[in-house]
Amino acid sequence: MKRGLGLRARDRLSRTLLSAALLIGLTVLAPAPDAHAAPARDRLVLGLPLEPPNLDPTSAAAAAVDEVVYGNIFEGLTRLTQNGALAPALAESWEAAPDGLSWTFHLRRGVTFQDGAPFDAATAKFSLDRITAEGSTNAQKALFAPIQSVEVIDPATLRIRLSRPMATLPYVLAWGDAVMVSPSSAATNAVSPVGTGPFRFDSWRRGSQLTLSRWPGYWGPAPRLNTVVFRFISDPTAAFAAVSAGDVDAFPNYPAPENVAQFQRDPRFRVVVGASEGKVILGINNTKAPFNDVRVRRALSYAIDRDALIQGAMFGFGQPIGSHYSRQAPGYVDLTGAYPHDVAKARRLLSEAGYPNGIDVTLRLPPRPYARRSGEVLASQLAQAGIRVKIENLEWAQWLDQVFKRRQFDLTIVEHVEPMDYDIYGRKDYYFGYDSPAFDALLAQVQAAPDEPTRLRLLGDLQRRISEDAVNAFLFQSSRIGVWKADLNGLWINAPIAANDVSGAWFTGAGAVGATTAERTGGGLPWGWISLVAGAALLAFVGWRFGVSWMLKRLGGHALTLLAATVVIFLLLQVVPGDPASYMMGLNASPDSIAALRQQMGLEGSGVERYLAWLGDLLTGQFGTSYTYQVPVGGLIAERLAVSAPLALMATILSLAVALPIGVMAASRRGTAVDTGLIGVTQVGVALPNFWIAMLLILLFSVNLGWFSAGGFPGWSQGVWPAFKALILPAVALAAPQAAILARVLRTALLDTMNEDYVRTARAKGLSVNQALWRHALRNAWIPVLTILGLQFPFLLAGGIIIENVFSLPGLGRLVFQAITQRDLIVVQGVVVVLVFAVVLVSFLIDLAYLFADPRLRGRRA
Repeated sequence: MKRGLGLRARDRLSRTLLSAALLIGLTVLAPAPDAHAAPARDRLVLGLPLEPPNLDPTSAAAAAVDEVVYGNIFEGLTRLTQNGALAPALAESWEAAPDGLSWTFHLRRGVTFQDGAPFDAATAKFSLDRITAEGSTNAQKALFAPIQSVEVIDPATLRIRLSRPMATLPYVLAWGDAVMVSPSSAATNAVSPVGTGPFRFDSWRRGSQLTLSRWPGYWGPAPRLNTVVFRFISDPTAAFAAVSAGDVDAFPNYPAPENVAQFQRDPRFRVVVGASEGKVILGINNTKAPFNDVRVRRALSYAIDRDALIQGAMFGFGQPIGSHYSRQAPGYVDLTGAYPHDVAKARRLLSEAGYPNGIDVTLRLPPRPYARRSGEVLASQLAQAGIRVKIENLEWAQWLDQVFKRRQFDLTIVEHVEPMDYDIYGRKDYYFGYDSPAFDALLAQVQAAPDEPTRLRLLGDLQRRISEDAVNAFLFQSSRIGVWKADLNGLWINAPIAANDVSGAWFTGAGAVGATTAERTGGGLPWGWISLVAGAALLAFVGWRFGVSWMLKRLGGHALTLLAATVVIFLLLQVVPGDPASYMMGLNASPDSIAALRQQMGLEGSGVERYLAWLGDLLTGQFGTSYTYQVPVGGLIAERLAVSAPLALMATILSLAVALPIGVMAASRRGTAVDTGLIGVTQVGVALPNFWIAMLLILLFSVNLGWFSAGGFPGWSQGVWPAFKALILPAVALAAPQAAILARVLRTALLDTMNEDYVRTARAKGLSVNQALWRHALRNAWIPVLTILGLQFPFLLAGGIIIENVFSLPGLGRLVFQAITQRDLIVVQGVVVVLVFAVVLVSFLIDLAYLFADPRLRGRRA
């Protein structure tokens, strides 16, 4: 009778496992019925390699901000077209006084902001005064320093008075730093921007995507698109997969030139190559020997083969430059012939400078692909001239702190993307340390030029001066590679400013402009309430089963652990180099702007004050305010946990469902061909990197079959099934290695347990191997499996950063990695505290599981 009960129990378990495996298999393999449904033709999905830190272009220098909001949400008095021409925007016309000391702007009438506030001359005055005010965090504050006063003549007329002539004023007013903002919404534009543009801010799932919707009250021509979604995909491989699978309609600044040829051969796509403002230079520390000798700097320029560099590092996408000036800018002078590739001349100059045996230099590189690839090619070229290069790769915050701020470098490679930024060569505190009275005099003449022809002539002289002094070695101007669907029109090809103006974009055959595509906003799971109810139920059960005093004792110990962890975490992160304010403000920001931002972010207080303030925020659940996003860290972590926690749980369940039958089968058939085969399968599972498995899954199920998207996360607000479906492939990729590990551990534990005395006794009484394994050994073999699970789950929670990157998932791993890169230390602190809490919680749950798995432990606990 007992034998029959054991067999029936084993049969029930077998059927349960088989059903679970079939369900998982059908879930993974079944095609979604709506995967290839025709996309709404008034909805555009753009891929971008960088996510903006916030959405206020007047208080952040990051180019990623303008790429989302410029021309879409915000507008200035003037604007730049995609060809770099100056055009009217909120000002219909303007003129300068004869002495050049004042400009009058005539504004459009009837313009309102997206919150209904009127735009007039008083609003324009507020916006400009805000740029130059004391304590302003505008990155280009120094550029607008000549503005002496702003006067309101009437509601539609504005006069700007200057301390000196500034012929470029209408041009710089077209930059994102000078967009018009409303007094009623300026303080919240970083998280909820309000402008006068054709699109208004809709939603932002940080780490994933940002959505704009058409604003019906726009003063200009109505855009044809109703919805624009910016998806943030930083990994070049993930960008390739997203475009290939059709998950994005366009990638205007495609980050992987190495596979552009594949899209050129595919009739579904159109590849366009335009001009950008990106000027890639070999930055030279002019203040440090031997680079304070112009002959050494010129030797560097002669040693470089720019055409070979562009082919080798940029796959042919780029154009040589001979000075710090973009080829399409007014007044451009072609100086690419000033330093032709001449290794012999480079060696001769080094010898004349006193270095006949060459020099040893350090090349410190930021993390962008163009810099890393260019560095390898340049090191090889410079070696031919006797310049021996040691490459040091830095992450971005390190580069800003050590190279840009402290000048701790010999050479570096960086791209300057700001238009007409030649004035940085007049800044004595700038990172390359150029100091030339001749250049300063030229710069003053350019700024005071009475007319455009004179200004353009002086700009030519200025370019020649920079080139003759070989301040830096000027490498190439980046091409803007755009890849988009063949039926998409109206996107910018060139980029005279970092922007993606989509007001004129449309699809061929898009139909009526009035068609709409609304995103779902309901249907999300109440994760907070689910967690609260589950936690309360768990505590009630533990208190009932093991006693309230035991439970309180354990919880008190865990609380002390968490408190000690907060102190250690805070202290460790204080010694991390890098300044979040410098990261956010960019290369052209003035020291005053950076200092003002540090004060605003609360970075100037003592360590004790900042720790106590942070601890108070932890207790309230806010976890402080993110330096980058300028929102409560608790909300950021909650958003990411809504992705990472279900993903980790799915991967854990899947790994168990796969590992249990494999481990049991291998143990029950020890030494047979089945055992050998299963061991081989698990060895392959352990050996294969999960990111490689992820790429195979994407190529098969997304690119080729089209059953799943190649990445991204729609959010639980779009419904449980779309969100769950987006996590299936990542969960499979994460679970595969974990399942292999669990299967091997379970097999070993079962074999060890089968050698125990009580199992041998059961065998002696007549039980078969399988009966003894299922009835006695399996339950006791769970202890090491549970231990491994306890270690795996916290790793899956935040350690799946590679999988999150491949699938462009806004999870906890990507959040902490991004925060470390940006020196958003308060986010790092919050995430690490959450992970410590997760480890403590999982340890508590595993400890409880031990008690249920092994009755002997229950007796000891009692």
